Parts: sequence; C-alpha cells; structure tokens
Amino acid sequence: MTDGRLDSAVAATAYQREWFQGLREATAGGAPLAFVNADAPHEILRAMGIPYVVNQWWASVIAAKRMGPASLARLVAAGLPDDSRQYDALALGAQDLPSEEAPWGGLPEPSFAIAERGGDVTHKIFELWGRRPATDTYLLSRTAADPAPAGWWADVEHRWEDVFGADRIDLLTAEIHGLIGWLEERTGRVLDHDRLAEVMALGNEQAAWNRRTRDMLAAARPAPVAVTDSIPSVMVPQWHRGSAWAVSAARRLHDEVAERIERGDAVHPDERRRLMWIGRGLWSDLEMYRSFQEEFGAVFVWSMYLAIAADGYARYGEDPVRTLAARFVGLTDLLYVPPMSSSWYVKEALAHGVDGVVHLVADDTPGASFITAALEERGIPVLEIRANNADSRSTQNARVGERIAGFLRTRVPARG
Repeated sequence: MTDGRLDSAVAATAYQREWFQGLREATAGGAPLAFVNADAPHEILRAMGIPYVVNQWWASVIAAKRMGPASLARLVAAGLPDDSRQYDALALGAQDLPSEEAPWGGLPEPSFAIAERGGDVTHKIFELWGRRPATDTYLLSRTAADPAPAGWWADVEHRWEDVFGADRIDLLTAEIHGLIGWLEERTGRVLDHDRLAEVMALGNEQAAWNRRTRDMLAAARPAPVAVTDSIPSVMVPQWHRGSAWAVSAARRLHDEVAERIERGDAVHPDERRRLMWIGRGLWSDLEMYRSFQEEFGAVFVWSMYLAIAADGYARYGEDPVRTLAARFVGLTDLLYVPPMSSSWYVKEALAHGVDGVVHLVADDTPGASFITAALEERGIPVLEIRANNADSRSTQNARVGERIAGFLRTRVPARG
C-alpha cells in the first residue's frame, strides 16, 4: 500500500501558502490584485505582471479550512442567500470575516474582479465584488455551444475554429482586447504580446505533461496515486498556469507517477472496484475519497482535474490573444454541455476502466442527467448526489458517505 503522500502534492501545497504570503506583502506595498473566476483569461494578467487569485481556488481553501459555514453566514448577514451557488459565493462572504478567522489572514482587497457571464448568478456575484470600495468589475460574454464534432479532444489543440466556431472566438477575442485596454488604463502597464505568447507556450507545455500523466494513470493497474494527492498536484499549478514553476510542477508529478508505476505501488493492494468522481472536489472532506478502500476495495482513480488539464487547455496558434480566446471560449462546454461533455466522460471512464461513477451535481451544474445517462448506457452504474461541494452543511445533509457505501453494496460488484 502507498501511504506516503506524493512529494509533488506536498510541494504544491507548501508553494501555494508561501506564494499567498508573498501576495499579501506585495499588495500591502501597493501592488494591484485581480480576483478572477476560473473562466476568465488569466494569462493576460500573468503577462502584464498583475497577480491574481482564482475564485474556485480560494473557495477550496476556505472550505478545507472549515470556514465555509462562517463565510456563508456573512452572506446571510448581508441579505444574500446562502443556499445557492455556494462555490462561487463563498469567497465573497469570507471577505467580511475578521482577519484572525479568515484562512491565512484573509484575501487582500482586490483591485479587479473578472468573470464570464455564465448562468444567472455568477456575474451578479462579481457585480457585488465591484460594489466594494476598492474593486472594479469586468465581465466577459458567455456564448452558447455550437454542435461540436465527435471526439473533440483530438482536434481542440489545433483545429479549435472547427470545434467552437469562428463567431464565438471573434467575440471573445474582441472582449479580451477590451479587457487589455481596461487593465492598461487602470494600471499604466502595457501588454507585451511576445510575453503573452511565452505564457501561452508554457501553458501548452504544462498541459502536455498533464496529458502524459493522465495517460499513464489510465493504463496503470492498480492505481498508484490517490486522487487526494493528484488534485493538489494538478490544481495548484493550474492556477499558476503559464509560469515556469507550473511547468516544473507538472513534470515533477509526471516523473513521480512514473516512478510509482515502475515500483508497482498501489493506493490499495486489494483493489476490487475502480471509481470515478464526476464533479467538483469535496474540499471540506478529502479523506472521504479513501474511506471505502478497506471495506470495499474501492479506489477513486479519476477526478476531472487532471483529465481536463490533459485535454482541455492546450491551444496552439499564431495570434496569442485569439488563441487565448480559443482556450476559454468553450471550457464550460467541455465539462457540462452534451454531447461534448457526456462523450468525454464516457471516453475517460472507459480508458480508466472504472466500475462505477459517483456524480456530484450542484444546483448550477447543467446537463448532468445527460452525462449520467450516457454512462449508464455503456453499462457503467452511476450514483447521482445532489449537493454543493464547498458547503459542508449541504454534503452532510446529502449523506455522501452513507450513500456511496450503499451504492457499492448494491450496484458495483467487486472484480473477481
């Protein structure tokens, strides 16, 4: 059995804490800070030397530090709901926590808040950020998915015009140029397009390492790495995408996984059931993922974080701004819009040889039933759990552990 954590996971976790303290010192000295949603084109900020914090990353830290309920209570005190889109709204509530209660002393007040107008709520949350005295908000359009070619993952790196459609990319390219001008006006900094091209190239290199790692793990039997380790090993570098450190971290994960496979390491030596977790990470209870190993021989071998890092981010093109637009224009489609999403999850489930799927469905998760149906049609049993990953009250009410145990007993037979 592999009890020791991945060095890459330990290093990534340590790096993010150290980086955050450096961020606090920089902003105390007057540096601007951007607070961005995962669907915003971060690479512009990196190329302009503007530090940024990603909403979903910060929400995961808040949840992991068990400050979710207190942060949601702050939303209620401000007259806002605490039972919808908690993952998106958690950071807004945490911003009003006393610094001695907030994770790592709290997020410095951002100068900029940037997001896509996805759904009915996300842009409203970011508009509320813009009502804070120190923060301006910039919103990008969310466009609808065109019918996509089958097997998009083989084409999206180079033939992204065919996958997403030129009209959608035209619009987002123009809006990113607008964002660049908006930032230049407020910071006095000028985007260097050659620097942006370097950032894009580093992001592609990082994605290439992630793809090699994903492919190794898909083929490995038994699983050599716990998802509780692969998640931070992938996601901390993902939020630093386009940096030399992120590329180095992705390669380190790859090399460490290769070494474990070579040694024959196993998360659990008696692996009898391989499981896939669809949905966002259960940040407030990551140990849950390993709690079914002893009784059921059940090992979670897949989460979307490494898989989308492998298939979803690499884009190659001559114009870095247009190529960046192609990176973000359909990212939500790949994860949530059928048949792009459903076909991809089936592909990943088959490649990893999973015996069952736990599908966490939040109130803002579109197309979930199509994903479940596509997997069931291929003979892969699915347990749908409706709860918000960042709200421990929600996951407790959903009895996540109890229901997964029942699912394993009744629908996921052990391998001989």
